Parts: sequence; C-alpha cells; structure tokens
Amino acid sequence: MGGAGILLLLLLAGAGAVVAWRPPKGKCPLRCSCSKDSALCEGSPDLPVSFSPTLLSLSLVRTGVTQLKAGSFLRIPSLHLLLFTSNSFSVIEDDAFAGLSHLQYLFIEDNEIGSISKNALRGLRSLTHLSLANNHLEALPRFLFRGLETLTHVDLRGNPFQCDCRILWLLQWMPTMNASVGTGACAGPAALSHMQLRHLDPKTFKCRAIELSWFQTVGESALSVELFSYQGEPHIVLAQPFAGRCLILSWDYSLQRFRPEEELPAPSVVSCKPLVLGPSLFVLAARLWGGSQLWARPSPGLRLAPTQTLAPRRLLRPNDAELLWLEGQPCFVVADASKAGSTTLLCRDGPGFYPHQSLHAWHRDTDAEALELDGRPHLLLASASQRPVLFHWTGGRFERRTDIPEAEDVYATRHFQAGGDVFLCLTRYIGDSMVMRWDGSMFRLLQQLPSRGAHVFQPLLIARDQLAILGSDFAFSQVLRLEPDKGLLEPLQELGPPALVAPRAFAHVTMAGRRFLFAACFKGPTQIYQHHEIDLSA
Repeated sequence: MGGAGILLLLLLAGAGAVVAWRPPKGKCPLRCSCSKDSALCEGSPDLPVSFSPTLLSLSLVRTGVTQLKAGSFLRIPSLHLLLFTSNSFSVIEDDAFAGLSHLQYLFIEDNEIGSISKNALRGLRSLTHLSLANNHLEALPRFLFRGLETLTHVDLRGNPFQCDCRILWLLQWMPTMNASVGTGACAGPAALSHMQLRHLDPKTFKCRAIELSWFQTVGESALSVELFSYQGEPHIVLAQPFAGRCLILSWDYSLQRFRPEEELPAPSVVSCKPLVLGPSLFVLAARLWGGSQLWARPSPGLRLAPTQTLAPRRLLRPNDAELLWLEGQPCFVVADASKAGSTTLLCRDGPGFYPHQSLHAWHRDTDAEALELDGRPHLLLASASQRPVLFHWTGGRFERRTDIPEAEDVYATRHFQAGGDVFLCLTRYIGDSMVMRWDGSMFRLLQQLPSRGAHVFQPLLIARDQLAILGSDFAFSQVLRLEPDKGLLEPLQELGPPALVAPRAFAHVTMAGRRFLFAACFKGPTQIYQHHEIDLSA
C-alpha cells in the first residue's frame, strides 16, 4: 500500500473505525469493515454496492472490481475520501466519479490501470489530492484535469510513461498549476528512458505534422500555375498548351470547389504570368514561335483582351516567364530556349511592355529566377549550355556578377528565405538536385537530393512550414520540409494518389480559410491537394 493508503488508515483509525459502530443491516456489504463514517473493503464484489449514503471515506483493497463505469458512486454522494489499492481493474470510464462533488481525496494506487478516459474525473470540483501512482499508464488523455481547479497535490509516479507527443500537454500543463506534481520517470523511448518528466523541455517535442491529401482534379495538362489576387479575391491561372489557353480559376463558395472563370486563347502557351496594377489586370502569355502576347483588363467587369504582341523576333521559344520590379516599375523577364532568340527583359513603358535589355544570347536559357541579394535586385538564368549565371542590377541594366560553381546541367532554379538566409533549389533532370545557401559572395552547396527525371524543385511556404517539392517524371513526387535545427530539407511525404504525371510547377493558395497546393502536370491533369495540420499530442 502506498503513502496514500497509510494516510487513509490513519484517517480511519482517527475515526474509531471497525468496532465502534454498526450501520443498519444491509448498509455494510460482506467483506467490508464499517464505522460510522468509513468503510474498508477487501475482496468485495463489483460496484455498485450498498453503503450508507452518508459515508465519508471508502477504501477498496484487492477487491473484485473489474472496471470503473460511469456513475459507480452515485449512491454515496457524501464521500470525501476514496481509495483503490491493489485491484485488478484496468479501465476508468467517463464520469466514473459522477456525483462526488464533495470528494477531496482520490487515491488510485498499485492497480493495473492502463487506460483512463478524458472525462473520467469530470465533476470533482472539490478534489485537492489525486494519486494515480504505480499503475500501467503510458500516457494521460488531454484535458483529464480540466475543471479540477482546487487540486494542490498530484502523484503520477510509478507509471511507465512513454515520453512522446502524448505527454506533451502534461509537460505544458504542469507549470500552469499551483499544485505539487510528482511525475516520475520516462519508460521510453530509449533515448529518454529513466529521465524525470520534470526535466523534459516541451520545446524539444515535434508534435505537429502536416499532410497533403487529394482534393480536386482540373482537366487538361498544364506547364505553369500562378497565383494572383484581384479585387480582394485569390485567383489561379494555368498555362495549358494542349488546350491552347490560359485558364483562370476562382473559388466557388457554393460548391466549395475551384471553377473556371475565364480563358484566354493562347496556342502553344508555356507560361501565363499575371500582374495586378490597381484595378487593372495584365496576363503575359508566353507562347512558342514568336506568338507571345500581353492581355489586359482595364477595370473590373471587363473581360481580358489581347493588347500587344511581345518581341516576336526575340522570343522564339520561351520556356519561363517571371515578374520583377526594378526601380519602382514592373518588368517581365522571359527565358528563351532557342539559339536564334534571346532571353529578354520587358519593362513597362506607357500602356505596354517593351524590350529593355537582351540577356544571355545564344545560351538556350531554360529558366529565370528573380531574387534580392544584399538589398539589390538580382536575376539568375539557367541554361542548357552552361552553369547558372547570376546577374545584378546596376546602372539601369543587368550585369553579370558570377556563376554557380559545381552546378552543371541545371534545368531550373527557385529560391526561398529562412532564418535570414537565402537558399536556392536547383533542379537537375539527370544527377542530383541541389540546395545551396548564399554566403555573401556566392551560393555554396548545402545538400544534394537524388532526382532522376526532375523538371521542378519548388520551395513553398505553407502556414509555418517551409516546404520544397521535388517533382519527378519517373517516380512519386517528394514533399520535403526544412528542419530549422538541422538547416536541411527532410522527407515528409510522397504526393499521391493520384500520382502526378510529369509535374512541371507547384503553387500554394489559401482560400476560405483552407490551404491548397496546385500541381501542374505536362502529361496529365492538374491535381489539387489540401493541406492539413495534425496535432500528434491530441
């Protein structure tokens, strides 16, 4: 018998127990010794049994009680002290102590309890001392102690607690209570075995998981997906080359799905890049064979209409288009992958966008990425003929600054910021894709990831998580998450089912309080996944 049991025997002795008084016939069950206010039972049958309704203390030792069901003590509402020692029951159900609003001492010690329901202690508003010591509890349900505002002593020692996410809430609860809590030591996992619970730091627990699950399919293949907000509403635009259009999607609040809103005819389109300037909406449709166009909507309520053909002699085989701001003015940069064309910077001049600078002629550029380094605009161009080249903005034009060492055969680059650092995700179709970090003068290799058949390595910040998605033409696309402690991307999950067929671009949008991931695929339909946060400590 534990310390609480000794305390109970002293209380019983102080009350002149067992011989001083005999209750009326039928009020003291067999195998129980009773006094005026107390009862001590050993080997009695299952609850409920008949006791005096004015009983103040009850001790059940090595009894036949197999479980504590709801309302087990409704017939003795006056109890102030209740003790279970060395019994064989293993489960305590919700509302097991219902009706015991005066109970102050509850000792459930040296039993075989492996599970206790989260509402088992509900209604014990006078409870000051609670002991669950020396049982088989590996965890306790969250909110077990909710409503127990009068607690001053809690004893949880002697239980084989698994110190994983299930006990995180307990570690967070203990400092908030004006109570003495005996917690004991961890039984597992192995790395924490024998460590005292009070020495654990809740901040070291990783108890939040995320999951991307399929939500919707948008027919027709796509090469790019872009997000923009117009008149306070998020929109998505897909470049669908085989359908020959830029397809704009919006959210249907009635159906709770994405629906087509408008489409722009654009044969052989490879990228649809939106730009919002006040009430005006522009979409650059980068198309093959000199057919790139600018579409415009001057004000809400009007439909988009083509307003300009863009650099038909320079943009022969565009592969990517990006938006950037230079000296307060919007510009587009279009990467051209043909030998005869050239990557071109188009900046706003009056009502249209016109060539401001040709970049990287003859190098068959496959990708452009705009970023800011050291407080200045930079441009990174990837090409089929050489390592990625970094340009910086100076004197009203881009000038070559450096290239990226050890980065051959890079198809595309994307950057992200985390912890004050700038990182690059470099996509390689053959060989390992790479993660690099800016050191103030150049990008240096941080991590390599196997990526056979990759055309996209896209970083995305979704909620609190810095993710990166490595698409593959030959295998499942991988979702990775940046682990701040390590500074590295770690595998999180595979995307699918349905599996992505030749993914080319990803984008994240928040709509109606829900987060979605769009995956544009070249050889299959665009898939939409919903982002879920999972609390592993629940």
